[in-house]
Amino acid sequence: MEYNPSLIEAKWQSYWRDKQTFKSENFSEKAKYYVLDMFPYPSGAGLHVGHPLGYIASDIIARYKRHCGFNVLHPMGYDSFGLPAEQYAIQTGQHPALTTQQNIERYRKQLDRIGFSFDWSREIRTSEPGYYKWTQWIFLRLFNAYYNHQSGKAEPIDQLIKHFENQGFLSPDHDFLTGDIEHDVEAFTAQEWRGFTDQKKEEVLQQFRLAYLSEAYVNWCPAMGTVLANEEVKDGVSERGGFPVERRLMQQWSLRITAYAERLFNDLDELDWPESLKEAQRYWIGKSQGAEVYFQVKNSPVQIPVFTTRPDTLFGVSFIVLAPEHEWVPQITQPEFREAVDQYVHYASNRSERDRMADVKKITGQFTGAYAIHPLTGAEIPIWIGDYVLVGYGTGAVMAVPAGDQRDYDFAKHFGLPIPEIFAGADISEHAEPSTTLPLINADFLNGLCGNEAKAACIAVLEEKKCGKGKVNYRLRDAVFGRQRYWGEPIPVYYEDGIAKPFREEHLPLVLPEIDAFLPTEAGDPPLARATTWNYHPERGLVPNGEGYPIETTTMPGWAGSSWYFLRYMDPHNSELPFDKEVANYWNQIDLYMGGAEHATGHLLYFRFWTKFLADMGYIQFEEPAKKLINQGMIQGRSNFVYRIENSHTFVSKGLKNAYKTTAVHVDVNIVNNDVLDREAFKAWRDDFKDAEFILENDQYICGWEVEKMSKSKWNVINPDFICDDLGADTLRMYEMFLGPIEQHKPWNTNGISGVSNFIKKTWRLFYPQGQWAVVDEPAQTQELKVIHKTIKKITDDMERHSFNTMVSALMIAVNELSDLKCHKKEVLEPLLILLSPLAPHFTEELWQQLGHAHSISTAPWPHAQEAYLVEASIHYPIQFNGKMRFTLELPAHFNKEQVEVEVLGNEATAKYLEGKAVKKIIVVPHKIVNLVF
Repeated sequence: MEYNPSLIEAKWQSYWRDKQTFKSENFSEKAKYYVLDMFPYPSGAGLHVGHPLGYIASDIIARYKRHCGFNVLHPMGYDSFGLPAEQYAIQTGQHPALTTQQNIERYRKQLDRIGFSFDWSREIRTSEPGYYKWTQWIFLRLFNAYYNHQSGKAEPIDQLIKHFENQGFLSPDHDFLTGDIEHDVEAFTAQEWRGFTDQKKEEVLQQFRLAYLSEAYVNWCPAMGTVLANEEVKDGVSERGGFPVERRLMQQWSLRITAYAERLFNDLDELDWPESLKEAQRYWIGKSQGAEVYFQVKNSPVQIPVFTTRPDTLFGVSFIVLAPEHEWVPQITQPEFREAVDQYVHYASNRSERDRMADVKKITGQFTGAYAIHPLTGAEIPIWIGDYVLVGYGTGAVMAVPAGDQRDYDFAKHFGLPIPEIFAGADISEHAEPSTTLPLINADFLNGLCGNEAKAACIAVLEEKKCGKGKVNYRLRDAVFGRQRYWGEPIPVYYEDGIAKPFREEHLPLVLPEIDAFLPTEAGDPPLARATTWNYHPERGLVPNGEGYPIETTTMPGWAGSSWYFLRYMDPHNSELPFDKEVANYWNQIDLYMGGAEHATGHLLYFRFWTKFLADMGYIQFEEPAKKLINQGMIQGRSNFVYRIENSHTFVSKGLKNAYKTTAVHVDVNIVNNDVLDREAFKAWRDDFKDAEFILENDQYICGWEVEKMSKSKWNVINPDFICDDLGADTLRMYEMFLGPIEQHKPWNTNGISGVSNFIKKTWRLFYPQGQWAVVDEPAQTQELKVIHKTIKKITDDMERHSFNTMVSALMIAVNELSDLKCHKKEVLEPLLILLSPLAPHFTEELWQQLGHAHSISTAPWPHAQEAYLVEASIHYPIQFNGKMRFTLELPAHFNKEQVEVEVLGNEATAKYLEGKAVKKIIVVPHKIVNLVF
C-alpha cells in the first residue's frame, strides 16, 4: 500500500465530521483544558499559508491534551462584522451578509482541509442575530452600570441613583462612591436631585455610566463616512484604503474603560503572557503619578487644570500649551489672535494623534493672547496651543518646563520663549536636562531638594494653598464605541425627548434592517437612518417611522463581538442567556490563547475589560480571560523576480543579469519551483508576457528572490490548498511548525518542504516497506526501545514548552534511527504514531487503523518514557591532549572520575600520544570529555 495523502486525508476528515470526534462536553469528570485561537475575519481572499500558523500550533496542543486525558474545548468561529464587507457592499450593492456567508464557506473548506480538531458544533458568527443579541445584552448592562470606587468594581446604576436620592453628590473629589475618575458634575443635595428633570438626571448619570454619550474627538474618515479607531489609522490615513482621516468633535457612544485602568495595569503582573505584549499594554494604559495643578487664566473665570509627573519643576514653568481642540481655547483666545488660532486649530485637526506624537522634529504652535497666573509665584505665563499636546491625555494641557523637557525646550527655542534654569549644575545651552537627581535652584522653598523629596514638598504646598493636589493619571482614554456604519451590531438605545433610553430585553435582538443603500444619507447621517422601520415603542418594539421614538443609528465597533466570544463558545446554543454560570464556572479561563501581537492594545485590552466587568456583575468567577497567551510570529513571503531587459520582451536569468540593463519584476511564486521559472506558465500568466523570450543559464531560467510581507501585490501569496493538493495537509502542518520557533517571524520557502514530505513517506515505510505491511507483534530490542523512549521524553518536554520546531526535528531523528534498525515492531511503532498524531493527524489515523484499532487515535493515551531506557550504558569520551582531540574511548556510563582516569591512562593509544612525556594534569568532565595536560 502506497502513501496517498489526498485519499487518506479526505477519508479521515469525513470520519471526524461524521463521528463528531472532537465534540466536547460541558461537564466531565476529566480535567478541562480550553485552547482557543483568535477567530478570523472571513475576507474574500481566503487563507494563505501564513494564516494557519497559530491554528496548527493550538491544534497540536488540543490533540496532545486529549491524549493526556483532558476534556478539551477547542472551538472556532468567525469575527464576521467588518469594514471590508461593507465597502464591497457600497461598491457593488450586494448585501454584506451574502458576501460574508460566501467568504465563510470558503474559509470552512480551507480549514477543514488542514485537519483541525475544532468542535464545530460550537461555531459562532458575530454577525448572526442569535449571537449579537447577547452583545447587545452586555451593552445594556454596561449602560446600566457605574464604577463604585469604594468597592473597586462595577455595580448597577440603580445603587448610584439611590445614593443620589438619599445623600446627593458631594463632588468628584469627595464623594466616596465615585473617586476622581468622573468630572463635570457639580455638587448637589438629595433634595436637589429629586427636583431635577428627567433630562437633567440623565445628564448627570451619563457622567457615571460605563456606556455613555459624550462629545469626543474622533478619527473621522469622510471618504468612508465613518469613525475609525486609533489602531485603524496610520500616517494620517485609513489603514484600509488609504483615505485621509481628520480629527472631529462628535457626539459618540463610549465605554468608560478608564475606570478599570488601575486593575488593567496591575493585573498584568499575574498573566503568563509575552512580556513585550504586557509592556505594550502598560505603555498604552500609561500609569503615572504626579500632581494636578490649577492655573487661573488672567481676567477670566477659567481655571486650567494641568497634570504633571514633575510637580518639583513647577518653578521652571515659563508658558502653558493647550491641545488645539481644548474646550477653553475659543473662550480664552484674544480677539487679535482669533483668526490665527482658528487656522491653526483647523490644521491640527487634520493630523492624526499618531502623527502628532511621532513627528518630534516639526514644531508648530500659536499664541492665544491669553495669560495664566502661576499658582505659587503669581507670574503671568503666556498660553499657547500646540499639536504636540493631545486633548485626551491628562487634562489636554501642559505646563511647559523647557529646562527639563526636550519638547518644551524645542518649542521654547523655536518661538523665543524663556527657559528658566532650575537645576544646579545643568548645562541647558543646547538641550533640556530631565534630571531627578540634581538639586533645584531658583525654586523658592524647593531649593536644594531633588527627586521624590521635592515632589512631595511641592504637592504638600499645592494642597495647603488649594491650588493643586497629588494625583495618579493614565494615558488610557475611554473607548469610542459608535461607528457610522451599517455592517455592525445595532446599539439597542432609543431617544425619548432627547434622552437615551435602553431597549427592553425582551425586544432583543435589535436586528439590522433592510435599507436601500449602504452609504450615509444625503444629510450625512449613518446608513441606518435610511431604515423605514427604525423607530421603537417600549411596549410594541420596532414600529414604522413616524411612530414611537427614534433609534440610535450608529453601530458597535468590530471589537464588540470579540470582547466576550470566548464565553459564548462555552454555551453557544443557550437561548435564555449568553451563557450559563455553571458552564462558565466549569470551563473557567482560557488555558491557552493563540493570536497575533498586533492585537495587544486593541482586542486584548477590551477583552480583559469586558471580562472584568462581567466578573464584577457576578456572571463569571474570574477576572482575566486567558491564563497563558502565545503570540505566533508572521510567516513572511518569499518573493520571486524575473529580470526584464529594458525596452524589450526579453528576460534574462538571474546569474546573467549583470551583463544587461534590467528591471526586476515580481512574478507569481506559484509558477516557480525551487527558483526555476515555468516559462510556458509565465507566458500564459499575463497577456503582456505572451511573447516573452528568455536568456537561460544551464537551460533554465533562475529567478531572484527576496523575503517580504506576504501580499497579493507582491505575487508571493501561497494558497494552502495548493500544498494540500500537492503534498498533503500533514506535510503543510509539520512544515509550518518546522520553519522555526512559533513566536518568531520566518520566511516561507517551498524549497524546504520536500524534506518534510519525504519524512512522512519514510515514516510510512516503517509500516509498509516496498508497499507491503511489515509490522510484527514481537518484543522490541533494547536499542529500539531506547530510541522510542528517548523520543517520548523529548517530544513530551517540547510539547509542554510549545517548542514545535524541535519536536519535528526529534521525530525525524527517531524515524531515521528506527529505519536504520529496520524496526517494524508494534511495541515501538504504536507509541511513535501517538507522538506524531498531534502534528500529522491524517496518516497517523490511517496507520492506527491498520494496526487494528477500532477507535480514533485521538483517544489513545499519551505514552510515558521509561527511565530504564533513558540511561546510556556507555559513554564515548573524546580524549584530548593539550586541548587537541586524538581519539575516543567507550567507557561504562557508571564510571566515576577516578575510574575514567585509570582507564584512559592505561590505554595503549594514550601512551602513543604522550610519547613518554609525564602527565601534569588530567581533567575529566563526566560523560563529556577527558583532557590530558603534559
